[in-house]
Amino acid sequence: MEEQLTERLGAVRARVDAAAHAAGRDPDEVTVLLATKNQPAEAIRAALSLPGAARMLRGENRVQELVAKGPALTGLTTPTHLIGPLQSNKINAALRWVTCVESVESPGLADRLAARVQTPDEPDRTLDVMVQVNVSGEPTKHGVAPDDALPLARHVATLPSLRLVGFMTIGAHTPDETVVRTGFAALRAVRDAALADGLATAAHLSMGMSGDLELAVAEGATIVRVGTAVFGPRS
Repeated sequence: MEEQLTERLGAVRARVDAAAHAAGRDPDEVTVLLATKNQPAEAIRAALSLPGAARMLRGENRVQELVAKGPALTGLTTPTHLIGPLQSNKINAALRWVTCVESVESPGLADRLAARVQTPDEPDRTLDVMVQVNVSGEPTKHGVAPDDALPLARHVATLPSLRLVGFMTIGAHTPDETVVRTGFAALRAVRDAALADGLATAAHLSMGMSGDLELAVAEGATIVRVGTAVFGPRS
């Protein structure tokens, strides 16, 4: 397993670096987030213990998996992001394990998160969050419409226990690369508007996955979420 994971991680990093160079960007500007949906804890630990994984992030789609795998992954220093939808009744469980929630899609969710971040044990805790934007308009995808992203970002920025660090999207489900890239460009425009509006911490763009990461890097992604390219097809 270790040899295969090393080879696949190296191939992903090479793709990211090549895409960055092609776009005239510094490859160090792009972080690989290892998406670990449906992967067992032992495979995750093996991947994140490799030398090439030192600069990576980890992402889970489901709070249930965060909770189930958390004890087995204790001791790993890789920051963990929630990259899937978050229901109000699972906020406390998520907060135990994550360093960032990338899927904030409403003022109400932001408010509920902010109210629960700080506890008697962690009275000064601040949680990193991203606003999820549905750039494709596909009804199966979560996130606010691009026109609603900046108002939501402004609201998040008023909540002292949250730190707005950027925006996240899932690319359009189509083989048309022009459509996919246009969506990523739309997210970049949202981010640029936020920075121009004075939201100086909101610099990250989490976009692009195993099949479209080159397009995302070309449009400014700072985080690409990769799962199948490292672990193989999900079971």
